[in-house]
Amino acid sequence: MNVLSLFDGMSCGRIALERLGVKVDNYYASEIDKYAIKVSQANYPDIIQVGDICNLKPEDFKDIDLILAGSPCQGFSFAGKQLAFDDPRSALFFEFIRLLKAIKPKYFLLENVRMKKEFLDVISKYMGVTPIFINSALVSAQSRQRYYWTNIPGIEQPEDRGIVLRDILETEPDNYTLMSDKFAKRQEGRKCLVDMNKEKAASLSAMEYVKNGRQGDYLACNDTGIPTPKVIMGGRIVGRAYDKDGKRMDRFGDSVAGKTTQMLELRKDNKTNAITTVSKDSVAANEDLSWRKLTPLECERLQTVPDNYTNHVSNSQRYKMLGNGWTVDVIAHILKNMKIILDGGKVKPAKPNGQQILNFDG
Repeated sequence: MNVLSLFDGMSCGRIALERLGVKVDNYYASEIDKYAIKVSQANYPDIIQVGDICNLKPEDFKDIDLILAGSPCQGFSFAGKQLAFDDPRSALFFEFIRLLKAIKPKYFLLENVRMKKEFLDVISKYMGVTPIFINSALVSAQSRQRYYWTNIPGIEQPEDRGIVLRDILETEPDNYTLMSDKFAKRQEGRKCLVDMNKEKAASLSAMEYVKNGRQGDYLACNDTGIPTPKVIMGGRIVGRAYDKDGKRMDRFGDSVAGKTTQMLELRKDNKTNAITTVSKDSVAANEDLSWRKLTPLECERLQTVPDNYTNHVSNSQRYKMLGNGWTVDVIAHILKNMKIILDGGKVKPAKPNGQQILNFDG
Protein backbone atom coordinates (compact mmCIF):
# COMPACT_ATOMS: atom_id res chain seq x y z
CA MET A 1 0.00 0.00 0.00
CA ASN A 2 1.17 3.51 -0.86
CA VAL A 3 0.12 6.18 1.62
CA LEU A 4 0.34 9.98 1.48
CA SER A 5 -0.10 11.57 4.91
CA LEU A 6 -0.64 15.34 4.85
CA PHE A 7 -0.06 17.40 8.00
CA ASP A 8 1.47 14.14 9.20
CA GLY A 9 2.65 15.27 12.63
CA MET A 10 4.26 12.34 14.43
CA SER A 11 2.83 9.75 11.99
CA CYS A 12 -0.15 8.49 13.99
CA GLY A 13 -1.56 7.12 10.73
CA ARG A 14 1.47 4.88 10.32
CA ILE A 15 1.00 3.54 13.85
CA ALA A 16 -2.66 2.75 13.09
CA LEU A 17 -1.78 0.91 9.87
CA GLU A 18 0.87 -1.12 11.66
CA ARG A 19 -1.58 -1.92 14.43
CA LEU A 20 -3.98 -3.32 11.82
CA GLY A 21 -1.28 -5.35 10.11
CA VAL A 22 -1.51 -3.40 6.84
CA LYS A 23 1.66 -3.73 4.77
CA VAL A 24 2.92 -0.27 3.79
CA ASP A 25 5.18 -0.11 0.74
CA ASN A 26 5.67 3.65 0.75
CA TYR A 27 4.58 6.15 3.39
CA TYR A 28 4.99 9.73 2.20
CA ALA A 29 4.75 12.30 5.00
CA SER A 30 4.15 16.01 4.51
CA GLU A 31 5.15 17.81 7.71
CA ILE A 32 7.09 20.98 8.58
CA ASP A 33 7.56 20.66 12.35
CA LYS A 34 11.13 19.49 12.89
CA TYR A 35 10.38 17.87 16.24
CA ALA A 36 7.45 15.85 14.91
CA ILE A 37 9.62 14.77 11.97
CA LYS A 38 12.35 13.69 14.38
CA VAL A 39 9.93 11.48 16.31
CA SER A 40 8.47 9.97 13.13
CA GLN A 41 11.87 9.13 11.68
CA ALA A 42 13.13 7.70 14.98
CA ASN A 43 10.22 5.25 15.03
CA TYR A 44 9.88 4.64 11.27
CA PRO A 45 13.17 5.38 9.46
CA ASP A 46 11.62 4.33 6.13
CA ILE A 47 9.08 7.20 6.13
CA ILE A 48 9.66 9.45 3.10
CA GLN A 49 9.48 13.09 4.19
CA VAL A 50 8.22 15.32 1.33
CA GLY A 51 8.04 18.73 3.00
CA ASP A 52 5.46 21.52 2.94
CA ILE A 53 2.06 20.61 1.46
CA CYS A 54 1.99 23.88 -0.50
CA ASN A 55 4.98 22.72 -2.55
CA LEU A 56 3.71 19.24 -3.42
CA LYS A 57 2.98 18.32 -7.03
CA PRO A 58 0.34 15.63 -7.68
CA GLU A 59 2.37 14.09 -10.50
CA ASP A 60 5.08 13.17 -8.00
CA PHE A 61 2.74 10.70 -6.27
CA LYS A 62 1.76 7.71 -8.36
CA ASP A 63 -0.60 4.90 -7.38
CA ILE A 64 -1.53 6.32 -3.98
CA ASP A 65 -3.98 4.01 -2.21
CA LEU A 66 -4.72 6.16 0.84
CA ILE A 67 -4.49 9.86 1.69
CA LEU A 68 -4.61 10.79 5.37
CA ALA A 69 -4.97 14.35 6.61
CA GLY A 70 -5.67 16.32 9.75
CA SER A 71 -5.61 19.87 8.42
CA PRO A 72 -5.01 22.69 10.95
CA CYS A 73 -8.13 23.31 12.98
CA GLN A 74 -7.60 26.62 14.75
CA GLY A 75 -9.91 28.58 12.47
CA PHE A 76 -12.82 26.16 12.92
CA SER A 77 -12.54 25.26 16.60
CA PHE A 78 -15.10 26.56 19.10
CA ALA A 79 -12.08 27.20 21.31
CA GLY A 80 -10.62 29.71 18.83
CA LYS A 81 -11.82 32.87 17.05
CA GLN A 82 -13.69 30.85 14.41
CA LEU A 83 -12.22 32.71 11.45
CA ALA A 84 -12.80 29.53 9.45
CA PHE A 85 -11.31 29.70 5.95
CA ASP A 86 -10.13 33.28 6.60
CA ASP A 87 -7.58 31.81 9.01
CA PRO A 88 -4.51 31.01 6.87
CA ARG A 89 -3.95 27.80 8.83
CA SER A 90 -7.45 26.45 8.14
CA ALA A 91 -7.19 27.62 4.51
CA LEU A 92 -4.61 24.86 4.10
CA PHE A 93 -7.68 22.62 3.77
CA PHE A 94 -7.82 23.68 0.12
CA GLU A 95 -4.26 22.46 -0.41
CA PHE A 96 -5.49 19.09 0.79
CA ILE A 97 -8.46 19.26 -1.61
CA ARG A 98 -6.13 20.21 -4.48
CA LEU A 99 -4.05 17.09 -3.96
CA LEU A 100 -7.01 14.83 -3.21
CA LYS A 101 -8.81 15.69 -6.44
CA ALA A 102 -5.66 15.43 -8.57
CA ILE A 103 -4.18 12.25 -7.09
CA LYS A 104 -7.52 10.40 -6.80
CA PRO A 105 -6.59 7.81 -4.17
CA LYS A 106 -8.68 4.72 -3.57
CA TYR A 107 -9.42 5.86 -0.02
CA PHE A 108 -9.09 9.03 2.04
CA LEU A 109 -9.53 10.11 5.64
CA LEU A 110 -9.73 13.67 6.97
CA GLU A 111 -9.97 14.59 10.66
CA ASN A 112 -11.01 17.90 12.18
CA VAL A 113 -12.51 19.45 15.30
CA ARG A 114 -16.09 20.06 16.37
CA MET A 115 -17.24 23.21 14.53
CA LYS A 116 -20.22 25.25 13.39
CA LYS A 117 -22.57 23.52 10.98
CA GLU A 118 -21.90 26.11 8.26
CA PHE A 119 -18.19 25.21 8.27
CA LEU A 120 -19.02 21.52 8.47
CA ASP A 121 -21.26 21.73 5.41
CA VAL A 122 -18.58 23.46 3.34
CA ILE A 123 -16.02 20.77 4.12
CA SER A 124 -18.55 18.00 3.43
CA LYS A 125 -19.40 19.56 0.07
CA TYR A 126 -15.78 19.56 -1.02
CA MET A 127 -15.17 16.09 0.39
CA GLY A 128 -18.25 14.51 -1.12
CA VAL A 129 -19.05 12.71 2.12
CA THR A 130 -20.69 13.58 5.40
CA PRO A 131 -18.52 12.95 8.45
CA ILE A 132 -18.92 10.60 11.35
CA PHE A 133 -18.54 12.19 14.81
CA ILE A 134 -16.49 10.04 17.19
CA ASN A 135 -15.40 10.70 20.76
CA SER A 136 -12.03 9.16 21.62
CA ALA A 137 -13.48 8.41 25.05
CA LEU A 138 -14.88 5.19 23.58
CA VAL A 139 -11.40 3.75 23.00
CA SER A 140 -9.22 5.67 25.44
CA ALA A 141 -9.17 7.55 28.74
CA GLN A 142 -9.61 10.92 27.00
CA SER A 143 -12.71 12.81 25.92
CA ARG A 144 -11.77 14.08 22.44
CA GLN A 145 -14.61 14.83 20.03
CA ARG A 146 -13.67 14.92 16.37
CA TYR A 147 -15.23 14.70 12.90
CA TYR A 148 -13.90 12.18 10.37
CA TRP A 149 -14.61 12.36 6.64
CA THR A 150 -13.83 9.19 4.70
CA ASN A 151 -14.96 7.20 1.67
CA ILE A 152 -14.21 3.94 3.47
CA PRO A 153 -17.70 2.41 3.72
CA GLY A 154 -19.57 1.17 6.75
CA ILE A 155 -17.95 3.24 9.49
CA GLU A 156 -19.88 3.20 12.75
CA GLN A 157 -19.15 4.09 16.36
CA PRO A 158 -16.46 2.00 18.08
CA GLU A 159 -17.45 -0.09 21.07
CA ASP A 160 -16.87 1.53 24.45
CA ARG A 161 -13.85 -0.14 26.04
CA GLY A 162 -14.59 1.39 29.44
CA ILE A 163 -11.09 2.83 29.89
CA VAL A 164 -10.80 5.50 32.60
CA LEU A 165 -8.03 7.83 33.67
CA ARG A 166 -6.64 5.60 36.41
CA ASP A 167 -6.09 2.84 33.82
CA ILE A 168 -3.39 4.87 32.05
CA LEU A 169 -1.53 6.33 35.04
CA GLU A 170 2.04 5.34 35.82
CA THR A 171 2.34 3.48 39.12
CA GLU A 172 5.81 4.87 39.85
CA PRO A 173 6.45 7.85 37.57
CA ASP A 174 9.99 9.14 37.22
CA ASN A 175 9.31 12.02 34.81
CA TYR A 176 6.77 14.17 36.58
CA THR A 177 6.38 17.79 37.71
CA LEU A 178 4.86 18.71 41.05
CA MET A 179 2.90 21.96 41.09
CA SER A 180 3.70 24.81 43.43
CA ASP A 181 2.00 25.44 46.78
CA LYS A 182 0.53 28.59 45.23
CA PHE A 183 -1.13 26.53 42.51
CA ALA A 184 -2.53 24.10 45.09
CA LYS A 185 -3.78 26.95 47.24
CA ARG A 186 -5.88 28.27 44.36
CA GLN A 187 -7.75 24.96 44.21
CA GLU A 188 -8.91 24.97 47.84
CA GLY A 189 -12.65 25.09 48.30
CA ARG A 190 -13.53 23.79 44.86
CA LYS A 191 -16.63 21.63 45.11
CA CYS A 192 -18.39 18.91 43.12
CA LEU A 193 -15.23 17.03 42.23
CA VAL A 194 -15.65 13.56 40.79
CA ASP A 195 -14.08 10.16 41.25
CA MET A 196 -11.21 9.65 38.80
CA ASN A 197 -11.75 5.90 38.96
CA LYS A 198 -14.78 6.55 36.76
CA GLU A 199 -13.52 9.52 34.75
CA LYS A 200 -11.70 10.42 31.53
CA ALA A 201 -8.83 12.82 31.01
CA ALA A 202 -9.11 16.18 29.32
CA SER A 203 -8.50 16.47 25.62
CA LEU A 204 -4.79 17.01 25.08
CA SER A 205 -3.71 20.39 23.75
CA ALA A 206 -0.78 21.63 21.72
CA MET A 207 -0.52 24.19 24.54
CA GLU A 208 -0.36 21.49 27.21
CA TYR A 209 1.34 22.86 30.36
CA VAL A 210 2.47 26.07 28.68
CA LYS A 211 2.87 29.14 30.93
CA ASN A 212 3.45 27.33 34.21
CA GLY A 213 0.72 24.80 34.03
CA ARG A 214 -2.35 26.88 33.25
CA GLN A 215 -3.40 24.36 30.60
CA GLY A 216 -3.50 20.62 31.02
CA ASP A 217 -4.49 17.84 33.41
CA TYR A 218 -3.38 17.71 37.02
CA LEU A 219 -3.40 14.73 39.36
CA ALA A 220 -3.37 14.48 43.10
CA CYS A 221 -0.34 12.56 44.33
CA ASN A 222 2.11 12.11 47.15
CA ASP A 223 5.53 13.75 47.06
CA THR A 224 6.92 10.96 44.86
CA GLY A 225 4.35 11.60 42.13
CA ILE A 226 2.32 8.45 42.81
CA PRO A 227 -1.46 9.08 42.61
CA THR A 228 -3.22 8.54 45.91
CA PRO A 229 -6.16 6.14 46.34
CA LYS A 230 -8.45 9.09 47.02
CA VAL A 231 -7.62 11.01 43.89
CA ILE A 232 -10.46 13.14 42.64
CA MET A 233 -10.59 15.31 39.56
CA GLY A 234 -12.68 18.18 38.36
CA GLY A 235 -13.37 20.00 35.13
CA ARG A 236 -11.51 22.83 33.49
CA ILE A 237 -10.39 26.26 34.63
CA VAL A 238 -11.75 28.83 32.19
CA GLY A 239 -12.41 32.56 31.95
CA ARG A 240 -16.12 33.30 31.80
CA ALA A 241 -17.85 36.63 31.18
CA TYR A 242 -20.93 37.66 33.18
CA ASP A 243 -23.41 40.50 32.80
CA LYS A 244 -24.29 42.97 35.58
CA ASP A 245 -26.87 40.54 36.99
CA GLY A 246 -24.34 37.76 37.33
CA LYS A 247 -25.71 35.79 34.39
CA ARG A 248 -23.13 34.05 32.23
CA MET A 249 -22.75 35.61 28.78
CA ASP A 250 -23.37 33.56 25.69
CA ARG A 251 -20.29 32.67 23.64
CA PHE A 252 -21.54 34.86 20.81
CA GLY A 253 -22.97 37.62 23.01
CA ASP A 254 -21.57 41.08 23.57
CA SER A 255 -18.22 41.18 25.32
CA VAL A 256 -18.09 42.32 28.95
CA ALA A 257 -14.80 44.12 29.48
CA GLY A 258 -13.28 43.56 32.89
CA LYS A 259 -15.96 41.08 33.91
CA THR A 260 -14.10 37.85 33.14
CA THR A 261 -13.72 35.53 36.13
CA GLN A 262 -11.57 32.42 36.47
CA MET A 263 -13.71 29.52 37.61
CA LEU A 264 -13.83 25.73 37.56
CA GLU A 265 -16.27 24.36 35.00
CA LEU A 266 -17.13 20.78 35.87
CA ARG A 267 -17.91 17.93 33.54
CA LYS A 268 -20.91 15.71 34.17
CA ASP A 269 -20.27 12.88 31.72
CA ASN A 270 -17.59 10.90 33.56
CA LYS A 271 -14.97 11.91 30.98
CA THR A 272 -12.04 14.28 30.96
CA ASN A 273 -11.84 17.16 28.54
CA ALA A 274 -10.10 16.72 25.19
CA ILE A 275 -6.43 17.56 24.68
CA THR A 276 -6.62 20.78 22.69
CA THR A 277 -4.65 23.89 21.84
CA VAL A 278 -6.50 26.03 24.35
CA SER A 279 -7.06 26.06 28.09
CA LYS A 280 -9.20 23.12 29.15
CA ASP A 281 -7.75 22.32 32.52
CA SER A 282 -8.74 19.11 34.21
CA VAL A 283 -7.68 19.27 37.80
CA ALA A 284 -7.31 16.67 40.53
CA ALA A 285 -6.67 16.85 44.25
CA ASN A 286 -6.34 14.63 47.27
CA GLU A 287 -6.95 15.61 50.87
CA ASP A 288 -3.57 17.33 51.30
CA LEU A 289 -3.84 19.08 47.90
CA SER A 290 -0.64 17.79 46.31
CA TRP A 291 -0.74 18.13 42.54
CA ARG A 292 1.27 17.02 39.53
CA LYS A 293 1.03 17.19 35.76
CA LEU A 294 0.26 14.15 33.69
CA THR A 295 3.54 12.70 32.47
CA PRO A 296 4.35 12.59 28.74
CA LEU A 297 3.98 8.80 28.86
CA GLU A 298 0.49 9.12 30.35
CA CYS A 299 -0.43 11.56 27.59
CA GLU A 300 0.83 9.02 25.04
CA ARG A 301 -1.56 6.52 26.56
CA LEU A 302 -4.42 9.02 26.30
CA GLN A 303 -3.76 9.15 22.55
CA THR A 304 -3.26 5.34 22.45
CA VAL A 305 0.28 5.91 21.17
CA PRO A 306 2.92 3.30 22.12
CA ASP A 307 4.72 3.99 25.39
CA ASN A 308 7.76 6.27 24.95
CA TYR A 309 7.03 6.78 21.26
CA THR A 310 7.76 10.51 21.63
CA ASN A 311 10.72 10.33 24.01
CA HIS A 312 13.16 11.54 21.34
CA VAL A 313 12.40 15.22 22.05
CA SER A 314 11.89 17.48 25.09
CA ASN A 315 8.85 17.14 27.32
CA SER A 316 7.39 20.43 26.05
CA GLN A 317 7.59 19.21 22.47
CA ARG A 318 6.14 15.83 23.47
CA TYR A 319 3.10 17.53 25.02
CA LYS A 320 2.68 19.74 21.96
CA MET A 321 2.77 16.98 19.35
CA LEU A 322 0.53 14.71 21.41
CA GLY A 323 -1.99 17.54 21.67
CA ASN A 324 -1.84 18.02 17.91
CA GLY A 325 -1.96 14.30 17.18
CA TRP A 326 -4.66 11.73 16.54
CA THR A 327 -6.07 9.11 18.88
CA VAL A 328 -4.48 6.13 17.12
CA ASP A 329 -7.14 3.58 18.02
CA VAL A 330 -9.89 5.77 16.52
CA ILE A 331 -7.93 5.93 13.26
CA ALA A 332 -7.36 2.17 13.39
CA HIS A 333 -11.09 1.65 13.94
CA ILE A 334 -11.91 3.63 10.78
CA LEU A 335 -9.17 2.05 8.66
CA LYS A 336 -10.21 -1.44 9.77
CA ASN A 337 -12.96 -1.55 7.14
CA MET A 338 -10.44 -0.62 4.45
CA LYS A 339 -8.29 -3.58 5.46
CA ILE A 340 -11.30 -5.90 5.36
CA ILE A 341 -12.00 -4.81 1.77
CA LEU A 342 -8.34 -5.10 0.76
CA ASP A 343 -8.30 -8.63 2.19
CA GLY A 344 -11.26 -9.55 0.00
CA GLY A 345 -13.99 -9.23 2.60
CA LYS A 346 -17.18 -7.18 2.71
CA VAL A 347 -18.40 -4.57 5.16
CA LYS A 348 -21.94 -3.75 6.17
CA PRO A 349 -23.40 -0.34 5.26
CA ALA A 350 -23.20 2.19 8.07
CA LYS A 351 -26.21 2.87 10.26
CA PRO A 352 -27.80 6.34 10.07
CA ASN A 353 -25.33 7.79 12.61
CA GLY A 354 -22.39 6.81 10.41
CA GLN A 355 -20.92 8.60 7.41
CA GLN A 356 -22.74 8.93 4.10
CA ILE A 357 -20.89 8.99 0.80
CA LEU A 358 -22.32 11.71 -1.43
CA ASN A 359 -20.56 12.54 -4.67
CA PHE A 360 -16.81 12.15 -4.29
CA ASP A 361 -15.39 11.97 -7.80
CA GLY A 362 -11.92 10.66 -6.91
